[in-house]
Amino acid sequence: MPLPTPSPTTTAVVTGASSGIGADLARELAARGHGVTLVARREDRLRDLADELSGTVRVEVVACDVADADARADLLAEVERRGLTTDILVNNAGIGTIGPVVDSTPEAEINQVRVNVEAVIDLCTRAIQQMVPRGRGAILNVGSTAGFQPFPGQSGYAATKAFVRSYTDGLRGELAGTGVTVAALHPGPVRTEFLETAGMDERAFAAAFPKFLWIPSRDVAKKGIEALDSGRSVIPGWQNEIPARVFEFLPRRLLLPLLKNQHPALRQSR
Repeated sequence: MPLPTPSPTTTAVVTGASSGIGADLARELAARGHGVTLVARREDRLRDLADELSGTVRVEVVACDVADADARADLLAEVERRGLTTDILVNNAGIGTIGPVVDSTPEAEINQVRVNVEAVIDLCTRAIQQMVPRGRGAILNVGSTAGFQPFPGQSGYAATKAFVRSYTDGLRGELAGTGVTVAALHPGPVRTEFLETAGMDERAFAAAFPKFLWIPSRDVAKKGIEALDSGRSVIPGWQNEIPARVFEFLPRRLLLPLLKNQHPALRQSR
């Protein structure tokens, strides 16, 4: 089922919209005429994007840390208080630890579960319970090619993205025929602020992964909205889809040493 037709009283809620893929997903939706509600912790960054987009569609800004259960619980209610209906939900907010777990902290490992897993379940559940009775709506969950296999060096992050993949596929099966579209976007390497936030030197990371694997954020976002429009999951770029599919079926005894030796954060820790 295609994306819902935009109207003056509907909006697309995009979490993690302050930069990178989230900002570009908002741009793609606005280019299709959808009003957008930009959500992230950094309100100043959201205001800059709102200024960019407000000439074409209605733009709302909601500063919210989706790791905070109370703030998250009020997000869609705040959209309603502004006289809007959430027709589209994009769960893009994501964080991750990089490096060996022995050097991490329980707090950091658990926080990525709160953002990458808890927030997705919470917001999807709330949105679905609004959308299904209306018989219309669309949800895009942003995963990662890291979720297609265990990933030493980003073990917790990869596990959270494996959850996103499985959960989204399950929802798609549940919601077939309801008028609600569910899709997933699984990017490979993209130049965003993710590595910097995780404390990883982008140059070291880039050196470990061939240049041709890296896809511009705007191209990834475009593929994500196209996938949402058709209700499917997508890995942008054949150069990322082929290894993701191959790694998924390689024997773990061969795959895990390969990935461990490749990951720059594990090489740095030796």
